[in-house]
Amino acid sequence: MDQPSLYDDDIVTWTERQAAALRELARRPDLSNMLDWENVAEEIESVGRSQVQAVESLLTQTLAHLLKRLSAPGIPSAEHWRKEIGAFQIAAMGRYERSMRQRINWDKVWSSSRELAKLGLAAYGDMLIPNLPSECPLGPDDLLVSPFDIDAALLKIAESTILKSPEKH
Repeated sequence: MDQPSLYDDDIVTWTERQAAALRELARRPDLSNMLDWENVAEEIESVGRSQVQAVESLLTQTLAHLLKRLSAPGIPSAEHWRKEIGAFQIAAMGRYERSMRQRINWDKVWSSSRELAKLGLAAYGDMLIPNLPSECPLGPDDLLVSPFDIDAALLKIAESTILKSPEKH
């Protein structure tokens, strides 16, 4: 069993396997009930979930800054936002593991990034670019790559708004 390597290479999968193994042990009548097997397994799984949530948070920040940069490119903070895009994306890449691809809640990330960008732009009297799609126009193959092309990401988001008619509120 190559558990140390899996622990080092993919903490999310490692935590899921360890929790499953603990739950299997908990079913054995010959083992002590002194250990709270279910809660220990849950705590181990939560380590993996927190890793996914950290990547989701960094992706949310990346997308929010992309949206702010796209929505208000002429304001003085735009260059700062560009630097932040790079910093958040690099941090996301550093924490990302392939097993997270299907675990990341892309709908939540996109929705949160739009709300965060809207709040950030309001402070400058600006608004979010209109007609954004309901689904994120950027996926893992766009965001979780190195090198990351900020201009291509901005263009892809901008293009996702062109063919849409204005939403009625």
